[in-house]
Amino acid sequence: MTPSRINRLALTHFRSYRAASVSVQADMVALVGANGAGKTNCLEAISFFAPGRGLRRATLEDVADNQGDGSWAVSAEVEGALGLTTFGTGIEPPRSDASTIRRCRIDREPVGSAAAFGDHIRMVWLTPAMDGLFMGAASERRRFFDRLVLAIDSEHSSRVSALERSLRSRNRLLEVRNFDDHWCDAIERETAELAVAVAASRGQTALKLAAMLRQRGAASAFPSAEIALDGWMENALLTEPALAVEDRYRAMLRDNRARDAAAGRTLDGPHLTDLHVIYAPKNMPARDASTGEQKALLIGLILAHATLVAETTGIVPMLLLDEIVAHLDPGRRTALFAELGTLGAQVWLTGADPAAFAELRELGEIFDVEAGRISARR
Repeated sequence: MTPSRINRLALTHFRSYRAASVSVQADMVALVGANGAGKTNCLEAISFFAPGRGLRRATLEDVADNQGDGSWAVSAEVEGALGLTTFGTGIEPPRSDASTIRRCRIDREPVGSAAAFGDHIRMVWLTPAMDGLFMGAASERRRFFDRLVLAIDSEHSSRVSALERSLRSRNRLLEVRNFDDHWCDAIERETAELAVAVAASRGQTALKLAAMLRQRGAASAFPSAEIALDGWMENALLTEPALAVEDRYRAMLRDNRARDAAAGRTLDGPHLTDLHVIYAPKNMPARDASTGEQKALLIGLILAHATLVAETTGIVPMLLLDEIVAHLDPGRRTALFAELGTLGAQVWLTGADPAAFAELRELGEIFDVEAGRISARR
């Protein structure tokens, strides 16, 4: 299997960094600094080498340095599935007469989108914003799971976006009192095709991840979970032909036009799917577990998923773990570092307390982050 690694990272006018660079030799990389120093900003910059809007889901304009001209750039020397390459992404200074376009390059040659980076590296991340995942809305769990699917299937995000656009088009058409049936038929045909494609990727990933979680079992210091998707289409596709499910959904859309028009939205489909998670050691819903148990459960999910990505794609994913050790006791922190070491992945961690990373002095590199600068700890 091929690990995903960054050897050198350079940031220009990105968030709190006017110009900064860091060279890395180890697989375990810790960024240490006070709150607000820019540790998460660095991880976010790396996350732009994955499809989507990065780990904060920010707009392209939001990540630009306030002191610059509105442009920003991130570049990296990367070791991945196709050898040593250079990545680059960013935006040019905004113009009032043009929309903002994100540029992506590999070895200085333009590529169509950040999905092209997926041919070289894969990426998984965990941030404090995910801590409330099991207590939050279904849309947050669905977005979280779609990110897991994306690490395996780099086209998944584009299909999800296309499905959302198709649903919006149908909703707008249904707002017209005397809408054209032929137009509606065409939109619903497209919607059903995209819905099945999205649901199939989710269903297959859920099936494989559930098996990986069972395989890990009690061998990990982090609790196991049982997962299932609460979506009729994802589950139907595990046993029924895709064309049959597509036909059924298209008929549902046609039969429920009046209902959906009254609601102002489509009331059935994979855009409403939820992720159910059971805390296996106590056989209870994850939402009923304690805060500490939920955090440990999330870590276990991410570790299992990272292993699944490696086995499925042949590319060991890079892990971006923001403030992950802050609430772990020393024993579980040691166990985390040990499990991360066995993955064969490059791992970027952040934290405010240097003592939490003392064990990494023998395993990796520690960098101090302060006022837009990144420097190796001496």
